[in-house]
Amino acid sequence: MRLAKYLAHAGVASRRKSEAIIAAGRVRVGGKVVTDPAFGVETGDDIRLDGHQVEPEGREVWMLNKPLDVISTADEPGKRIAVVDLVDSTARLYPVGRLDADSTGLILLSNDGELANRLTHPRYEVEKTYRVRLKKPVTDEAITQLQKGVKLEDGPTAPAAVKKLGERELDVTIHEGRNRQVRRMAEAIGNEVVSLQRISLGSLKLGRLATGKARLLDEREVERLWKDAGDD
Repeated sequence: MRLAKYLAHAGVASRRKSEAIIAAGRVRVGGKVVTDPAFGVETGDDIRLDGHQVEPEGREVWMLNKPLDVISTADEPGKRIAVVDLVDSTARLYPVGRLDADSTGLILLSNDGELANRLTHPRYEVEKTYRVRLKKPVTDEAITQLQKGVKLEDGPTAPAAVKKLGERELDVTIHEGRNRQVRRMAEAIGNEVVSLQRISLGSLKLGRLATGKARLLDEREVERLWKDAGDD
């Protein structure tokens, strides 16, 4: 197995970030510094990152219904709670992508760096659906604008799938991952988001998972996520 892939599967980081870690000379195999991410390793090899043994770790993927004011980081140095604090696991979990502190709903946590990279990289176009409550009633013209794509300061958005649930409530599906994108899309149509909840990611639905609760995904759910990310 390639060294970068081994680190990703061990939960160190995504494969791309693992390559950078290796290139920086932070990894030793059998006591020798290795800077080639393609260096071949096997289970049982003495592999160390910054002097610490890297052990293969059983891969876990958790779904959390994130509450308000919880931070989408692996470690929150301030007073606010981090998403990892809400998951009962001893694995080295990291959030898959981000969900702003003022947004709620579905976020994944995993120690599978490669899956995390696939689910968040724009190239794989994994769909995310948000339930959006707006400050003002939304017009049919505004919905059409969202469906065609709106202009933001960092460029036009791709067309969104939009389902109107009420005069101020929409389900918006996008496959991009720009910072605060849905909120900025609402501003582009002259409106403002009052609340934002992610209700699905790829084939995975938030369902009835209670706020603040997390559950470990089963093998079938993880397999479907891989397929969502274009891995046949």
